[in-house]
Amino acid sequence: MLCSLPSDDRLLGDRGYDADWVRETLIDKKITPCIPGRKSCDKPVKYDKRRYRKRNRIEIMFGRLKDWRRVATGYDQSPKVCPPAIALAATVIFLE
Repeated sequence: MLCSLPSDDRLLGDRGYDADWVRETLIDKKITPCIPGRKSCDKPVKYDKRRYRKRNRIEIMFGRLKDWRRVATGYDQSPKVCPPAIALAATVIFLE
């Protein structure tokens, strides 16, 4: 999955993605990881705390999309149908 990432500057990730191989793969692709270290980690990991705090906006957006039954249950498994369904749901949510 990491091999198919589009080129970008940063990747915001949860503590669950705190693994050395994930960080190395991102750095090899010239992507700056913004992933905090696990609480049980021996040495602290540097990350942009300001950017990481804004990550909740993305999680809220996915939570709102999951309110749409069609998107949440995956009725639209076809790659031709799923993106328009998500776009329609996002448009309606934006206009609410």
